[in-house]
Amino acid sequence: MRTIQLKISDKVYDKIMWLLNKFSKDEVEIVCDNDFLTNKEYLQKELDEISEGKAAVISQSEFEDRLDQII
Repeated sequence: MRTIQLKISDKVYDKIMWLLNKFSKDEVEIVCDNDFLTNKEYLQKELDEISEGKAAVISQSEFEDRLDQII
C-alpha cells in the first residue's frame, strides 16, 4: 500500500473525506496527520532531553524492581 500526503482546502475537505470513506479499509486507510505531528513533537522533545543529559534513565533491573513494587 502506498502513502500520500495532501493539503486540502476547508472548502472541499468534507467532499474528499466522503469520497475516501466510500472505499473499504483494505483499499484506503485514512491516516490522521495530527497524530503523526503530535507524536513527532513528543518524540523530538524526549530525544532533546536525552541528548542534553536531562533525561532520567534507569537500568533494566531497577525498572523491574519498580514494576514489582507497583504490582
